[in-house]
Amino acid sequence: MGTTLDGIPFDLAALRGRPVIVNFWGPSCVPCRDEFPLFKAKLAEHAPDQLAIVCVLMYDPPAPARDFIAQYGASWPTVDDSSGTLRTAYRAIARPQSYFIDSAGIVREIQVGQVTDTDFEHLYATIRPGSPASAAP
Repeated sequence: MGTTLDGIPFDLAALRGRPVIVNFWGPSCVPCRDEFPLFKAKLAEHAPDQLAIVCVLMYDPPAPARDFIAQYGASWPTVDDSSGTLRTAYRAIARPQSYFIDSAGIVREIQVGQVTDTDFEHLYATIRPGSPASAAP
């Protein structure tokens, strides 16, 4: 997939078998900033499901993103997409934009715009382990 802001190679395939949310964001995007506390809370809430969140830095430089991540205590990886390769591959058109991917690696839902608590639970239900959607071929 790419390299994290910490310079560590990251491959989304390593998360196969787990529900994953890929979120395109940037610290200059106010709705993106507002999502971080929700993602942090949902990651803890759904820890028994082994939920993983991966952020993709879109349009902003790494330094302010690192500062924001440290300030808000985000524990998930953020991949730098300064080249726009991931944005193009995922057809991300706006920030924030979130992809809800089931344990088989299938994108089940896409949310363009800020994810609210209600949105999250509705979208997460499609990738939650044991849900009918995540069990479909």
